[in-house]
Amino acid sequence: MGERRKNGTDPGRETGVAVRTRPKTKKPSLYRVLLLNDDFTPMEFVVEVLVRIFSKPPEEAARIMLHVHQNGVGVCGVYTFEVAETKVAQVMDAARRAQHPLQCTMEKE
Repeated sequence: MGERRKNGTDPGRETGVAVRTRPKTKKPSLYRVLLLNDDFTPMEFVVEVLVRIFSKPPEEAARIMLHVHQNGVGVCGVYTFEVAETKVAQVMDAARRAQHPLQCTMEKE
């Protein structure tokens, strides 16, 4: 017969609580998509871009457009890297197709 400890357990049969550690997932970095003002792109086109590409309601799109016009730059939205990169490309493509010099960029938040 095996030896018993004072607490009544066998020495070869240690008991304990199993702890499962989950790796901590880091939240993805976010990026601001910015529109830059120029003196040539029509305001209506900028509003259309904000509605179509950024899904902004027309009133909010007009507000953002005026902010860009008055301040030189404005935030269209904040997204993960891939989404922000896609939005910038969509804006640049739309501007190029419409022959407007509108510029769009992104920066880490």
